Amino acid sequence: MKVAIASDHGGLNIREEIKNLLLEMGIEYEDFGCDCSTSVDYPDYAIPVAEKVANGEFDRGILICGTGIGMSIAANKVNGIRCALVHDVFSAKATRQHNDSNILAMGERVIGPGLAREIAKAWLEWEYEGGRHAARVGKITEYEKTTL
Repeated sequence: MKVAIASDHGGLNIREEIKNLLLEMGIEYEDFGCDCSTSVDYPDYAIPVAEKVANGEFDRGILICGTGIGMSIAANKVNGIRCALVHDVFSAKATRQHNDSNILAMGERVIGPGLAREIAKAWLEWEYEGGRHAARVGKITEYEKTTL
């Protein structure tokens, strides 16, 4: 698995935690920033990561900002992306199993680093179940084809 990760200024600390987790799990990743604590625009980081996941350069992506909301909205504008904003372990597991989410968004001002690690670990470990969920995810994919 290959993961693209990025944050804006509001997600710097959790991004570092998640990078450490990825190393511990032996998962290859590339960090797409940001590298400053001054205010930056989250779409400048979310959209490039989403495009890299959508075009297959990376298997999954992880985005962090203050709440995770802006990152998830921006990422979900890219066709082929199913970005889930998650702040609990159950939702992390469910979004992988049922929605085949390919990007995880989290908010540093909402959760702490320990919970962020647990969420990311669960999200990275669980697989998509397919089955009854495949038709639902397929409807999203079909709709996206009409918006190209």
